[in-house]
Amino acid sequence: MHCPFCQHEDTRVIDSRLAEDGATVRRRRECPQCGERFNTFETAELKLPAIVKSGDRREAFDERKLRVSFERALQKRPVASAAVDAAVRAVIDDLRKSGEREVPSRQVGELVMRELKKLDQVAYVRFASVYRRFEDVQAFREEIEKLERDLPELEKLQLSLLGGGGGAEPRRPRKG
Repeated sequence: MHCPFCQHEDTRVIDSRLAEDGATVRRRRECPQCGERFNTFETAELKLPAIVKSGDRREAFDERKLRVSFERALQKRPVASAAVDAAVRAVIDDLRKSGEREVPSRQVGELVMRELKKLDQVAYVRFASVYRRFEDVQAFREEIEKLERDLPELEKLQLSLLGGGGGAEPRRPRKG
């Protein structure tokens, strides 16, 4: 590998470590010419299926678009970036494991909703409202009730913040 500092044609690896749950190899390199050190990252390049949009339009899979979908739904929610990274990887892994050359965008949306449901119920409802094109409050209510039926008892408290009535009402500060 060329040195990014002096363009010397050969560098040597001084350390290798797994990164990103073993999906990437991080290599620490050193240039014998200028002595500078730098990191490189090696990942397997695997072909992901094309996405079939409405109207039978086809697009190459774009991980950036997938990540933006998660980030929009999770905006201002208390979810660690590592958890978002894991959710993105889970969707990509499912697409890769499908073995299909083309996947309907609807299937990708369902995978995103499955992962959001695990991460944060508010983000899940946000995404579902856009993805399923909710037209009125009743559609929100129905989705929240469906989510509430699927959740373990301990997670219902979070739904109360949505007004889903699934848990204790949030406490209001006392005056005086």
